[in-house]
Amino acid sequence: MSANQGKPSASENDWIRITSNDGFSFLVPRKVAVVSGTLKNMLSTESNFAEAASNTCPMSERGVIVEKICEYLTYKALYEKAPPKEEIPDFLERLAPEISLELLMAADYYDVPPPLP
Repeated sequence: MSANQGKPSASENDWIRITSNDGFSFLVPRKVAVVSGTLKNMLSTESNFAEAASNTCPMSERGVIVEKICEYLTYKALYEKAPPKEEIPDFLERLAPEISLELLMAADYYDVPPPLP
C-alpha cells in the first residue's frame, strides 16, 4: 500500500481553477499557480484545505485583478529560468495605472514574487 492512498496526488500537469469574487474563472497549470506562496499553501495536499481536494482557489478580488495575477504568475513561471542573454519583455508595460494599487495589495496578500531583474 502506498503512503498517499486515498489522497489525491498533486501533479504538475493538473489544472487549477482560480475564481474571482465577481464570478470569473481562470484555469492555470498547477506549476503556474504554485508560484504564489499563498496558492501553493492552499493547494498543498498536506494542508487538508478544501482547495487542495477540489483544485479550485477562490480569490476575494475582482476578475480584472485575478486575471492580471494569473497573467503575471504565468509570466514568472515562463521566464524565471530563462537564460541570462534571453530578451525578457517588461511586464509592467501590461499594467493599467487604474488597477495598480489594488493589484499591488492583492499581490502582497497572495505572496506573489517580485518582477524579474
